[in-house]
Amino acid sequence: MPDLTRKVGVPRLAGISYPLSRPLGRPHDAEGQRAVLRATLELLESASGPDHYVELPFVWPESVARARNASKEVPPSPIAALLLKEPWLIPKLYSGRIPA
Repeated sequence: MPDLTRKVGVPRLAGISYPLSRPLGRPHDAEGQRAVLRATLELLESASGPDHYVELPFVWPESVARARNASKEVPPSPIAALLLKEPWLIPKLYSGRIPA
């Protein structure tokens, strides 16, 4: 995902190796979600210029298999469901052209 995102020319990008549709963390983990959000916002101050990419230092606390199975139990958010169904909309979203 970071390579695709960088190709559309975003000025700053915070990457995180969390499961799709859970970019801030696990449900009900308010402290963990705040930490991810805080680190992402700090990128606004520390970015040195266009095409600045940072991989956030957070690790998903479950195995990949367990996270994948847990994700199957939770329906994706409406935007994640749309992007899973129509992934060609991702560049449009990043460029500010919101699909109707």
